[in-house]
Amino acid sequence: LRVKEFPLQFAARAAGESASTPTKGPWKITLDFPSFDPVLRYAEDRSLRERLYRAFVARASELDDLARDNRALIDRILALRTEKAKLLGFDTFAELSLATKMAPSVDEVEKLLLELQKTARPVAEKELAELDALANKDGLAKLAHWDIGFYAEKLRELKYAFNEEELRPYFPLPVVLDGLFALVKRIFGISVVEATRDVTTWHEDVRYFKVRDDNGSSQPQDIAAFFLDPYARPAEKRGGAWMDDCVTRRKLGASVRLPVAYLVCNGSPPVDGKPSLMTFREVETLFHEFGHGLQHMLSRVDDVDASGIRGVEWDAVELPSQFMENWCTHAATVLGMSKHIDSGAPLPRALFDKVKAAKTFRSASMMLRQIHFARLDLELHHRARQANEGVFDVNRRIALETSVVPPLAEDRFLCGFTHIFAGGYAAGYYSYKWAEVLSADAFGAFEDAGLDDERKLAEVGRRFRETVLALGGSVHPLEVFQQFRGRGPSTAALLRHAGLKAA
Repeated sequence: LRVKEFPLQFAARAAGESASTPTKGPWKITLDFPSFDPVLRYAEDRSLRERLYRAFVARASELDDLARDNRALIDRILALRTEKAKLLGFDTFAELSLATKMAPSVDEVEKLLLELQKTARPVAEKELAELDALANKDGLAKLAHWDIGFYAEKLRELKYAFNEEELRPYFPLPVVLDGLFALVKRIFGISVVEATRDVTTWHEDVRYFKVRDDNGSSQPQDIAAFFLDPYARPAEKRGGAWMDDCVTRRKLGASVRLPVAYLVCNGSPPVDGKPSLMTFREVETLFHEFGHGLQHMLSRVDDVDASGIRGVEWDAVELPSQFMENWCTHAATVLGMSKHIDSGAPLPRALFDKVKAAKTFRSASMMLRQIHFARLDLELHHRARQANEGVFDVNRRIALETSVVPPLAEDRFLCGFTHIFAGGYAAGYYSYKWAEVLSADAFGAFEDAGLDDERKLAEVGRRFRETVLALGGSVHPLEVFQQFRGRGPSTAALLRHAGLKAA
């Protein structure tokens, strides 16, 4: 490896390699994302990248371990979902799923996805050609799947003269948390205070915070709380990041039970007495999950079935989370939550400008990837398969339209696609893109007001809090959005943020 990789060093030590160092190892490489992703992007050893990639796409399949093969479970889940839909009077599970969502029909969703695909695919092909040209200079005739992340990172460094590991020392978790809490105080009028000593937690790394309403009095009122579980623990904790409700706001007699949230991430753990140093992606993930937490904690709905995130249509529930991610492109916010672990200096403005410019790097490829997942999800839940067509065949068929690099013949990523088979996104993965339109447009309201105008920022923030964050599932999300924005949603902000407006 040509970079210091704290997750790999930590994993090695957890496995008993007490002498592991960042630069000399030994390292333990796992298929958990904080380990898998940096190796695919930074490891010079192409055979190592290939071995890791092939292992990753074979997870939980017959190519991995027959005892853990999820294929039969996938077929059974899809069959049961179809049966359930028909019992409830729907032709397909996708139609059942959309009956309780903001989107009006499968056709309307696919229309949106195809429009985005039409815009993104030609640009994604050009993005791949750039990587091909760079790889050719290294004597590589053709890019393989395990080369894309590596050469994308190289091209990013060439274009923007930085790599993500340069950013990590500027984002210790405690500093990022302080910056996040300062932001929500400015725009939403709330304070976050640690109170870990007041509760019992399930792990020593877990922290507990109270949320208080800054109502102008000398005694701010407690209105919510949350647990934060920030670090990866591969042996006992699944990958990814999520928010869930611990306690939901509810009217109990004359009093109101205050909401409590779980915020769970899988960031890089502390090493050698230093705090967790976050990648910029981990910072964005923290903001994302905190956005979900805000909708849960700032709800003013007393009916438990419509309070917070409960009852919010799946294709609208990502609005607050993706909205919060947009603040990671705001200079004052990012510079204010950065402090170099050794020097204490904030992230240099020139480096931030490169990070912001890099946000649109390969944006068409990333959009196409999400479109593939969304279309595949709908195809599996809405249409009968062709004769003798298995779920992996469906994946390859959809990929002919949505991917500029077709999947490997042995690709079994569906066996680990927990979002649609073990999570709540069945026939709803499109929600990410649907909500991205909403969230980009919502952030556009703050941009229109002026991101550095504190008075106007607070005014728009109050309106966002009183509508999007407060109303939960008590009002249809389109009506909620119209109350906040004064009109229906527009795709203009999303295209602008993605750098695809001209395309």
